[in-house]
Amino acid sequence: MSDLGRIRSMRTRVISAPLVRPWGPDVTRLHLIEVLVDTSSGAVGRGFSWTPSIGARAVAALLEHDIQSFALCEPADPQILWPRLWSHLHEAGSGGITTIAMAGLDLALWDAVARASGHSITQRLGARRAAVPVYGSGVNLHYPIDELVAQAERWVAAGHELVKVKVGRPDVAEDVDRIAAVRETIGPNRALAVDANQRWDLPTAERAITALSRFDLAWIEEPLLADDLAGHATLRSRIGVPVAIGENLHTVHRFREAIDGGACDLVQPNVVRVGGITPFLRIAELADERGVPLYPHLLPEISGQLALALPRPTMVEDVEDSAFERLGILAEPAPVAIADGMLTSTGRPGIGIVFSTPTESEGHPS
Repeated sequence: MSDLGRIRSMRTRVISAPLVRPWGPDVTRLHLIEVLVDTSSGAVGRGFSWTPSIGARAVAALLEHDIQSFALCEPADPQILWPRLWSHLHEAGSGGITTIAMAGLDLALWDAVARASGHSITQRLGARRAAVPVYGSGVNLHYPIDELVAQAERWVAAGHELVKVKVGRPDVAEDVDRIAAVRETIGPNRALAVDANQRWDLPTAERAITALSRFDLAWIEEPLLADDLAGHATLRSRIGVPVAIGENLHTVHRFREAIDGGACDLVQPNVVRVGGITPFLRIAELADERGVPLYPHLLPEISGQLALALPRPTMVEDVEDSAFERLGILAEPAPVAIADGMLTSTGRPGIGIVFSTPTESEGHPS
């Protein structure tokens, strides 16, 4: 790592932006906490924490108080600081708000490291490929079936070779009708995944997946409560559809338990929820060692850049109309470009994300 000296100051700002396509009646805005770091070497880093609907102010409070007070004068090296900070915060919880808040500082430090070397984060980590496939995704359980079909048509036109649809309507028959319509729209040669977002118990999940399996599913995502790894292992032994979990697992220890306990066929870490790039890379190493596919969860602006440097090829998730650029919250061009179903880096230095003046913000300089 570059020698950036020590952390001299840290500032945060809460950003709230309206979603172009609401993720549900009660999820109409996306929330970020921007983190800016200055180092004794003069390097500056920009990162962010992210929590779409719940907990943004709590994350900001943890950053502004416990994280800031610990981090000041610590080495500005994310790989040195991360385990120290996690140990310090562990009493407040090993994951969840703890790791979400930690991600803001970790991303800012990686941004500073890459900028200081004159590279993008992909180049700094070591690019292994020039492009990575993107799959079309939607938070669409509340869509009427005609809107769902129209979305699937847009995914086909955009060149996505895999699409993902939400399931978990009150009646399994509704899910069957909706997935049948999507399968007919995308045709037999595109892959189709479904995501239950933890809505089912074990009997319901088994019944629903049995009914949906006729549509040749690439995976069923979070069929049960994310914390119930034993339940996922049981379910996996009873169905023929691959099980995906990970967006709500927060530490490498939980990912190891999930993989080694037979709870999943593939993992989906979210770079912010796990605590940033430092732990994400550890989880990627674990998945590679175990031979388990890894598909990063959301945030293609960061996930895509990391995917370009991962040991194994993967795909990146793009939720329709949720990119930072589409939400109008970037002051500079995005660090990635998506076209014809593929993501490439635009080569911006660092992690390449500079937020504009938000629709609604609250500054807390240190």
